[in-house]
Amino acid sequence: MPKLSPARRIRFNLTDGCSNSLIPNQTRETWDVTFYAGIRPWKGGEFWINPEIDQGFGLSSTLGVAGFPSGEAYKVGSASPYARIPRAFFRQTFDLGGETKKVDGDINQFAGIQTNDRIILTVGKFAVTDVFDTNKYAHDPRKDFMNWSLIDTGTFDYAADAWGYTYGAALEWYQGSWTIRGGLFDLSRVPNSSELDPSFAQFQWVGEIEHRHEIWGKPGKIAVTGFLSRGRMGRFDNAVALAQATGGPADTASVRSYRSRAGVSVNLEQAVTRDLGIFVRAGVADGSVESYEFTDIDGTAAAGLSLSGASWNRPNDAFGLAGVINGISSARRAYLDAGGLGILVGDGRLPNAGPEKILESYYSFPISVWRATLNYQLITNPAYNRDRGPVSVFGARLRAQF
Repeated sequence: MPKLSPARRIRFNLTDGCSNSLIPNQTRETWDVTFYAGIRPWKGGEFWINPEIDQGFGLSSTLGVAGFPSGEAYKVGSASPYARIPRAFFRQTFDLGGETKKVDGDINQFAGIQTNDRIILTVGKFAVTDVFDTNKYAHDPRKDFMNWSLIDTGTFDYAADAWGYTYGAALEWYQGSWTIRGGLFDLSRVPNSSELDPSFAQFQWVGEIEHRHEIWGKPGKIAVTGFLSRGRMGRFDNAVALAQATGGPADTASVRSYRSRAGVSVNLEQAVTRDLGIFVRAGVADGSVESYEFTDIDGTAAAGLSLSGASWNRPNDAFGLAGVINGISSARRAYLDAGGLGILVGDGRLPNAGPEKILESYYSFPISVWRATLNYQLITNPAYNRDRGPVSVFGARLRAQF
């Protein structure tokens, strides 16, 4: 079933800055077409492959804001359409008993029957966030929120290439109202690279424990996710010390050695009424070492709501509102002030640092076979710089699924 998602158009105003800063007054667009093909070779087994064509750029080539405003903009942009295969994986479900329930067919999922207690093994190329840190109300930039630090926990520095995908394996054990997940994934060849490590010598462990519950008869869940990355990374204090000794800008690439970086986060979703749901995310990660894959965030807290249009007699419409505060460690702040560049941020100097604060809202509605979404984001202290912003980001999405 092919899917078309064109036209995220974003406009903002900001003063000029350095190489990783937002550029004033620009409009950017992205589009993609994805085909979801799957076969079921035997009971419980599924093989899926997702060929895709992409085109477009993020704002400032996806730079300038740690909580970047478009989850549909990759770190790799192109003026011409290009083909790639982001996912090609095998999934096996082992039923262990308990209550049976119907599973509806969906993207990368066959319709069928499964038991409440089960084990699921996923192996191949896919996104770590296909399995971990999921949230019903904030997880899909094609359908709900767009900001990177709302659709995923900002501190979850998950293994991925520049498009957000990697090779690895995940195991999930569902038992009653609990689920335990674990996974091993390949890191990039170097931090923030388009090439994955071919030897798997740089890798990441991810673990998650989830509990599903009901409050006043309404479903919800809470999950705690942890990661440990092992690879060649640079410490911020070492980079600053070298810069002071040489007189040049700080650069973690000059002081990288094999070490670990860890983080932990909590993720809550809760239905309040039939039409209203809320979510909360929070996380921290090691702020002494450079981020490896995702973005430049060492601490984050986000909360929001999703409201069905049934509340105003338009059941197919949806409204979302959320906010997030992202922060950095004192070591990362000193690194950025010494001229260092991160994955997405770096204004050359950072004498007046402050938390990055983002507010996002969207309204989604159907137009024939399409679903249109209008989006607005307000970003205060972009790239943790109190001397920049605030930034207004206006967006529009158009999506069809067959």
